[in-house]
Amino acid sequence: MRDRFKRSMENFFLDPERFGELFRPFIPDFDQKAAPARRRRNAGPDLAEVTGFGSNPGNLRMLEYVPDGLPAGAALVVVLHGCRQTADSYDRAAGWAALAREHGFAVLYPEQRQANNPRRCFNWFRPSEVTRDRGELASIRQMIEHIRTRTLADPARIYITGLSAGGAMTAAMLAGYPELFAAGAIIAGLPFGAARDARRALSAMEQVPARDAREWGELVRAAAPAQAHLPPVSIWHGTADRTVSISNAEALVAQWVDVHGLDPANFSETRAKGRRSRRWRDAEGRSLVTFHRIAGLGHGTPVTRGKGGGYAVRSEPFMLDAGFSSTLELAREWGLLRRR
Repeated sequence: MRDRFKRSMENFFLDPERFGELFRPFIPDFDQKAAPARRRRNAGPDLAEVTGFGSNPGNLRMLEYVPDGLPAGAALVVVLHGCRQTADSYDRAAGWAALAREHGFAVLYPEQRQANNPRRCFNWFRPSEVTRDRGELASIRQMIEHIRTRTLADPARIYITGLSAGGAMTAAMLAGYPELFAAGAIIAGLPFGAARDARRALSAMEQVPARDAREWGELVRAAAPAQAHLPPVSIWHGTADRTVSISNAEALVAQWVDVHGLDPANFSETRAKGRRSRRWRDAEGRSLVTFHRIAGLGHGTPVTRGKGGGYAVRSEPFMLDAGFSSTLELAREWGLLRRR
């Protein structure tokens, strides 16, 4: 069945005449060979592959970084890469593993296989892959349980973030397992339930389907049994994104504002360095939904060069120098940074 899906996806995605620029970022340049990776003196720690973490119904790879001597009760961050990326390439620019080494938490990188998707995209648009306890969603859940049990990580301090297809899969994980996460961040992603097949996924990337906030919220509420806990969500999107329309970020905001039962008109706003950030808070003042609208940013994760954890050590596809590190900002917001 997966072989048939692979062949259909190859035919679908490799038709640039038909789909123009929409998927050009995901179509490799066959005339160029990738430059060999060079080790840098300040390169982040290596990710280690883990096998035997469960039945793995989604056929994903599990990679992790666990600092030596990590004490029980540490936090865990789950990071989902985008199309045409690997766990290693994402980490070299996002710097999550190096940050974990410095501040004492574990990092889990689920990785897509080309056998599942020829562009290494998580299959966020296939219901069989994003239904609770099925497919790729279940594989990621098994990985989380495996590393959490082995490292004795704090079950109340599990966070998740992802870019593009990984962002859409992050939305699916937050919808399917809301009880599992302390918070999540969706970068250049799509709302849960935006598509049910590859063709409709393309359409959603160009323009999100027309639904009101209640309809978007119902998709999340139907994804998992009723839970007392709903995770805070932050949404990051660039105004110059030509791969995933910013209308998807606006739908994500509507979806999670509705899920949290917040007033969409009741938000605070700050502006700094070309970024407009809106926050919807609960009665105690806690941010439950945050939307970072980044002027001029294309399709990718906001990163910046620098020394130490949370900084890019080399350029990678879809990791965009924005003058700030979204990794560091998320880690700070999630309380992962030790005080010096």
